[in-house]
Amino acid sequence: MKRLAAALAAGALLLAACGDDSEETPPAATEPATPATAADCAEGKTLAAGGLTIATGDPAFPPYVIDDKPEAGQGFEAAVALAVAGQLGFEGATVSWVRTGFDAAIAPGAKDFDFNLQQYSINPEREKTVSFSDPYYTANQAVLGYADGPAAGVASLDDLKTLKLGAAASTTSLTFITEVIQPDAEPFAFNSNADAKTALDNKQIDAIITDLPTGLYISAVEIEGTKVFGQFPIGAGGAGDSWGLLFAKDNPLVECANLALAALTASGELAAIEAEWMSAYTEAPTLAAG
Repeated sequence: MKRLAAALAAGALLLAACGDDSEETPPAATEPATPATAADCAEGKTLAAGGLTIATGDPAFPPYVIDDKPEAGQGFEAAVALAVAGQLGFEGATVSWVRTGFDAAIAPGAKDFDFNLQQYSINPEREKTVSFSDPYYTANQAVLGYADGPAAGVASLDDLKTLKLGAAASTTSLTFITEVIQPDAEPFAFNSNADAKTALDNKQIDAIITDLPTGLYISAVEIEGTKVFGQFPIGAGGAGDSWGLLFAKDNPLVECANLALAALTASGELAAIEAEWMSAYTEAPTLAAG
């Protein structure tokens, strides 16, 4: 009897031991390591091994590219592109440039570049066929008028209150006039930017409020004798379109570019590039909010 009891006890201990083994929690799965830098992230993700291919327009214009030579790094987007490339671990001969049409780059399908930049606004329609990085630029609102007209010499929002202002209807620019500038006279709301330009050309209004890139284009190409007198900071309430680096849809390099842009933002380099090319070069200073 004692032998039977001992055997049963031993069996119970054995079963208990087996039960303990079955209840052990397996080790947690190891989380994928987050790349320490943009360069670590980009390794093995570019079209050409050991190289980065960047695309821009054909031709490319100031202030985005100077003298149509993006490789020189002169101009806002040329400088941004090479700064991002540097963060990704590419410089000099390891960076090559190709040219594309604006619309062709947005079309679905394979790309012959790693990323493309030619003032591409980030929007849901485009994101159906391509992927974008985080923004590298958000357009400020700006004031455009004749160089010798009533808007000459404006230095702040308050200076605009007595002017006859206009903008295209249903735009951020018109909202900026009514809610931020709050002029003494009712602003003119036009059916399109083209109508606003006609009114300025005919001296029916003193100034147009538009986003900075549009204002620079009107002044340089469309209405001779006009000037962008200044731009308002994003904090003034006039944030416009945001531009992103354009990639083939679901390109894994997007994550790396975002790391690069974050580093450039944190260091102040991205802001310095914007100040150099979108303010100092264009002679469109940031105007006081008051």
